[in-house]
Amino acid sequence: MKIAALLTGRGNNTLKDKNVLPVLGEPLLYYPAMAARKCKAITDFYVSSDDEKILNAAADCGYKKIRRPDALALPTAQHVDAIVHALGAMKTDGCEPDILVVLLANSGIVKTEWIQASIDNLLADERLSASVPVLLEMDHHPYRAKRLRNDGCLDTWFDFKGKKVSTNRQDLPENFVLCHNFWTLNLKNSLFSEEEGQQPWTFMGNNIKPIIVDESFDVHDEEDIIRTEKWILREGIKY
Repeated sequence: MKIAALLTGRGNNTLKDKNVLPVLGEPLLYYPAMAARKCKAITDFYVSSDDEKILNAAADCGYKKIRRPDALALPTAQHVDAIVHALGAMKTDGCEPDILVVLLANSGIVKTEWIQASIDNLLADERLSASVPVLLEMDHHPYRAKRLRNDGCLDTWFDFKGKKVSTNRQDLPENFVLCHNFWTLNLKNSLFSEEEGQQPWTFMGNNIKPIIVDESFDVHDEEDIIRTEKWILREGIKY
């Protein structure tokens, strides 16, 4: 099977140039880019962006440039549309992957072994549509979440009539939150499947194998840059 990596990032962000802000002397996107570069299963590397700084920084890491249309770089644009556009450009370049590792340029919390594990999952089970990192999150469990009623009071998201829900976290079903660092897709069963996938990331399909990790976050402000540096140093990640 052909396996490719696609680094994605846009220039229009609230935190200016966040994808290329320095993290221990390298642009932020260097860390997800190099984590994939060190994965021996991946043979082709591309970057999709509207921003020249992002394209050039990724090119320095060995990624082929795909210039994203402005319409796909707006804050309201959907990630899946950028992925589809990039796949079209990759096909023109002679690359038609079976498995695609989508890397998010604004998260340095990525390990090569996580990427390899996600690929191994898809290779081991052809029924899978995707394999992605997740966090076990019990503090913000959906059973504990509230919404506003029309009268301005809080209400549950679920109809719990006839069902007693424990107030103790440890009694609740395990709750996993999708990480926003990378997603590995079996394109036949995910993006190009006739079956509708799970909302809101329908392009991941319905059979998503988790990789449980201890920590993951993406960069939204300067404090997240500092957190990223601390994580990289603590984990001893070097390229």
